[in-house]
Amino acid sequence: MPFYNTRETLVPEMLSAMTQTLALEELETSEGTTVLVGAASERDPSRVAVISGGGSGHEPAHAGYIGEGMLDAAIPGAIFSSPSVTSVLEAIRHVSGPAGCLLVIKNYTGDRLSFGLAAERARQEGYDVETVLVADDVALPGFEQPRGLAGTVLVHKVAGAAASRGKGLTEVAEAARHAAGSIRTIGLALGPVQLPGDAPDLERGTELGMGIHNEPGAKTISIDTAADAVARVVESLELDAEPQAMVIMLNDLGGCSVQEGLVLTHELIRQIGPTRIARFIGPVRAMTSLGMHGFSVTAMTADDALLAALASPTTAPAWMAPKQVKESPRRTEIRNNEQQDTPMGSSSGNHIEERVRQGCLTLIDLKAVLDDLDRSTGDGDAGTTFRAGAEAVLAELDAGTLGFADPAAGMNRVATILETRMGGSSGVLLAILTTTMSEVLSRDANWADALGAGLNAMMHHGGAEEGHSTMVDALAPASRALYAGGSLVEAARDAESGARGTAELVARAGRAAYVPDAASSVVEDPGAKAVAAFLTAISRN
Repeated sequence: MPFYNTRETLVPEMLSAMTQTLALEELETSEGTTVLVGAASERDPSRVAVISGGGSGHEPAHAGYIGEGMLDAAIPGAIFSSPSVTSVLEAIRHVSGPAGCLLVIKNYTGDRLSFGLAAERARQEGYDVETVLVADDVALPGFEQPRGLAGTVLVHKVAGAAASRGKGLTEVAEAARHAAGSIRTIGLALGPVQLPGDAPDLERGTELGMGIHNEPGAKTISIDTAADAVARVVESLELDAEPQAMVIMLNDLGGCSVQEGLVLTHELIRQIGPTRIARFIGPVRAMTSLGMHGFSVTAMTADDALLAALASPTTAPAWMAPKQVKESPRRTEIRNNEQQDTPMGSSSGNHIEERVRQGCLTLIDLKAVLDDLDRSTGDGDAGTTFRAGAEAVLAELDAGTLGFADPAAGMNRVATILETRMGGSSGVLLAILTTTMSEVLSRDANWADALGAGLNAMMHHGGAEEGHSTMVDALAPASRALYAGGSLVEAARDAESGARGTAELVARAGRAAYVPDAASSVVEDPGAKAVAAFLTAISRN
């Protein structure tokens, strides 16, 4: 369910929100419709006014582009419907001065007629009016009336830049027409958008060239990956025929996640080639189609005049400044100040090493059990995470790069292994535990003191306490047993009891804390079970 109230209130509620939060003013027309104009304090009456508009549902277009350096007014119609002639005419009257105005019109029949007739009537009233049609859609080669798509926003920017520099109406119109003739756009959507109050259309699938009003695309296609989708779009844009670098804009049609936008950006740069992209705009919601799950790509010929216009300043809130694309991701190597791994094992540490080995083997065997426990409260990967840490420790034991002749050094190495190779919150928490244990052991303290200090550090940084249904519920009783002079066997027994008790607790820390109480209080915490099993295994040797 989209977060709308009703179809009838959608447009007025959107307009109200924009005027309450942006430097915009509502102009109520004589027929009761609304036109959005820039705040009077930002408009220069001596300059050419730039006006655009069209059906609502494409926000931020066009109201989001009102501002110094772009539009002076935007005329919204109903959802996917052209505005009235009266609305356009009264907007012209309100923002146009002696310098005249330019109407930027997307190439749809309704828009052409409403804006065209308004322009004729304004001329009759003595206003100097020019128009420019934007027809950047290349989905249907040879089509006599290509649609106006997201490239319209770039025309807004070029026209607004010329007007802000004080150019006359003829020059502003010429700049806009040059921009309109330099762009081509094609979209791809996984399906049509559901209009407010309508049932979803389940018959149509993925379409190349689907229009921003749900018009059918050029063809229905099958894609499996973002790379496939971008390849179909890039092929349709025929960029290989372009002799010079281009401005590329990636437009989200309203339903793509941030992550999808970034992956699509990666694919566009990879497939077009960074050296062929003069500037990149996006991922950006420049011209949407309500919540359509799709995107469009606009390519603009990048001559010096157009690049300068796109780079010129504007106060329009929805404009995203073009970016330069690096030829490759910038990476800096972080040099490790630790000493190189060297064999550490010796006869004096062999007994500890064997205990650790058995503990790791136990965790590996428990992988499926721990994953199963984690599925009820987390993402089902606890066993996988603990196995990764155990296997990494075993690998270094086998290679001779981990040993415990010096217990402090051994625990420090374990901390590094867990931090870098175990993964997840558990890996970091156990790295905190073992790092602190290493520091305490380096002062000739005993294992009980080391475990107690490590546990305190882990609770401090992780935020968990005993009773929160975490690893702490196994480690805390084990630590108390050792402090009291108990054996490792007794400590392991108390850890097992604490782990079993987590099945009766409500999680108060970790991922399970975000699961409703009823779901988080019926099984053992997998982290507590893993810690208890490890202690039990090392107590048997």
